[in-house]
Amino acid sequence: MAEQLDEVDFALAAYRTEGEWVVAELTHDHLGDVDVLASALRRFPGDAGTLGLVAIDEDFFVLVRVSGGSTRLLLSDVTAAEEWELAASVLEHLHLPDPEDDDEPEPAGEVGLLADLGVSAATMAELIDDEELYPDELLSEVARMVGFGELFDDVVGLTSA
Repeated sequence: MAEQLDEVDFALAAYRTEGEWVVAELTHDHLGDVDVLASALRRFPGDAGTLGLVAIDEDFFVLVRVSGGSTRLLLSDVTAAEEWELAASVLEHLHLPDPEDDDEPEPAGEVGLLADLGVSAATMAELIDDEELYPDELLSEVARMVGFGELFDDVVGLTSA
């Protein structure tokens, strides 16, 4: 697990408090599995829950949305579970089987996770299908659509377009 944490591109919490978005970095201690990550996200004082955005090895991302006792998930590529403990934990949490060797990269979980925040399931699926986008770029676009793009880009170190 420790060597996998070195491959984490970023892990962030995003939440709204008093109508303003706040983006905070999560420590790698919070990335052991979905339960640990969700527990860490619940500590933030979001008015309507908290989003977790994790990108790993410029390869895939995990989106987590917690609100009260609810944990909702989106994994950008099921095949990541073959090598990455966090991705395997997402599939386990979703009660999905481990990927087979011949499985194609596809998302798992709720593609419409952010529909109420302005990112429809169709838009999210389209972004995930865009092979030109790295996870940080995709999540930057999602953050922009939701309303915290500049904060996201500042924390991750991306230059806003």
